Amino acid sequence: MAISDLSLSLFAILTSALLSAGMTWAFRPLLLKFVLAKPNARSSHHVPTPQGAGIAVIAATLVVSGAIIAYAGETDTNLPIAVFGASLLLAIVGFADDIKSIPVLMRLMLQAVAVGAIIFTAPNDLRIISVLPAWLERGLIFIAGLWFVNLVNFMDGLDWMTVAEVVPVTSAIVILGWLGALPASTTVVAAALCGAMVGFAPFNRPMATVFLGDVGSLPIGLLLGWCLWHLSGHQHYIAALLLPLYYLSDATVTLLRRIIRHEPFWAAHRSHFYQRATDNGFTVSRVVGEVFVLNIGLAALAIASAVTSFAAMRILCLFAGGLATASLIYRFAHRRPSS
Repeated sequence: MAISDLSLSLFAILTSALLSAGMTWAFRPLLLKFVLAKPNARSSHHVPTPQGAGIAVIAATLVVSGAIIAYAGETDTNLPIAVFGASLLLAIVGFADDIKSIPVLMRLMLQAVAVGAIIFTAPNDLRIISVLPAWLERGLIFIAGLWFVNLVNFMDGLDWMTVAEVVPVTSAIVILGWLGALPASTTVVAAALCGAMVGFAPFNRPMATVFLGDVGSLPIGLLLGWCLWHLSGHQHYIAALLLPLYYLSDATVTLLRRIIRHEPFWAAHRSHFYQRATDNGFTVSRVVGEVFVLNIGLAALAIASAVTSFAAMRILCLFAGGLATASLIYRFAHRRPSS
């Protein structure tokens, strides 16, 4: 059986969802005692809430995808050992930071080790822009990977927000894998991550009873970035840009605005557009619901851009996705009209 078969991907989603839900339920009492997130300047919650459920999400993702890849045993589905090892490293770093804050520089250095390990061990033929020198392309990918790890962490500041992002993105990656646009190992890792987030979702619905924590958001950013890198390496540049477009736009624009205003951009804050939306009269459910709907649309556009053979159609997909994303960000930045 090919690892990219629909049945095997669905098995990965279902198994990972059940494992993630079971582990989250089992771990929550311990997290409540030892890893409690108290409200701060960045928080959208007002009462202490346990964090660290990312342990269950990442464990389910790696165990299920690793077992399926090992079971398939095909020559083109080698276990991405460096990716799994780097994900575990970031999970450990994130969990340590959840318990007691790690200095920013040390945290960044450890993240750089994880991202660098994946890039260093990647196949030489995994290229995005062949006209660039390989060292330059890998250097740019390193910077992008480090940013992606952190932006997912920055954006994980609202109940269900990461679920609303990760589930549509990974679902689209799985579909693209079925269509032959991605390696089989990438497809099954995305399927397992999708299932793990579905299993976590009931515990994180507003008002959340548990948070992912850095132990979850950091490796999730790494895994998503790795999947999108492979998607770009198979010449689906626009799809790789469309899928995370809301997260990229919100986090990047917010960072640039803070730098321009000479604000300490590394410090906790509530100036992301999704956070400003809750201050502007949007309920948490409304914010994550609109982000989820946008991401479904971006996923559909990404798939369309990958399957079409017309360059004009791919550009149109990118334009439509950019317009929809900009429209939502604009709405979040302004006070919602009273009904």
